[in-house]
Amino acid sequence: MSSHAENIYNLIPRQEAAAARPPKHQSRFKSTAKDEYAANRFAHKTMGEAQVPPAQPNEFLKKHTRETKPPAVVVDPNEHDRSSQPRRPPVPKANEAPPVMGIKTKKNFIAQNAVENILSVAKKPEKNLVDSRKGDKFSLDPSGLEPVYRNRKDYGEVPEYLKKRADEIRRAQEEYDNYVKEMRQRGAMQQLTDEERQAIVFGLKKNWEDLHHQYQSLSVMTDTVPKKNRKERIESEMKQLERDIELMERHQVIYLAN
Repeated sequence: MSSHAENIYNLIPRQEAAAARPPKHQSRFKSTAKDEYAANRFAHKTMGEAQVPPAQPNEFLKKHTRETKPPAVVVDPNEHDRSSQPRRPPVPKANEAPPVMGIKTKKNFIAQNAVENILSVAKKPEKNLVDSRKGDKFSLDPSGLEPVYRNRKDYGEVPEYLKKRADEIRRAQEEYDNYVKEMRQRGAMQQLTDEERQAIVFGLKKNWEDLHHQYQSLSVMTDTVPKKNRKERIESEMKQLERDIELMERHQVIYLAN
């Protein structure tokens, strides 16, 4: 024998013991269900109930056989028919006012209608458009095909709000002219002539050209604080000169206050 605990009896195959199965569940209603199934097993084997005899070949299903018909209404000829009579108004309630009774009028409605029709204005024919050979038509007014806006009475006239705005501008200009005239009479204001205005504009443009020449002469690298400050100063002076030139060129009449 070796050290692995081998045994010669282990070479004979042994029969494995089968595990015991638990008992099968049996319903207590098994016998009752079996008897009921056996009793009615062949009850519906044919077409329909077993006790109903089959129909004869000549008794086939005919048209309108299964339609339900309403029961026939027997009308009594002696009964009075109230459906054709108009329904009377309901009885007024206790909180309602009693109706006015006994009012009569001597108005001639025929003559009144004749007078109204004679004095009435004739209706204008409708503007319709027929768009098919079958006579299909639609109105032209809401369709957008009729030039309604062009046919208005106020077409081509200046709107009221523009007239009002023009009056306001005119009054403001008159007030300004009166103010300027009064100040000139006092000697507090002086109007620049066209030659003086052109000379000022020329001088401003000359100053801008000088600053622009200085700006182009600056160094590309602004690595020091003085260079940066000089560049910013020249840029601000050039922008101010541009604004002054635009102001002088836009306004033809300029006043100076003394």
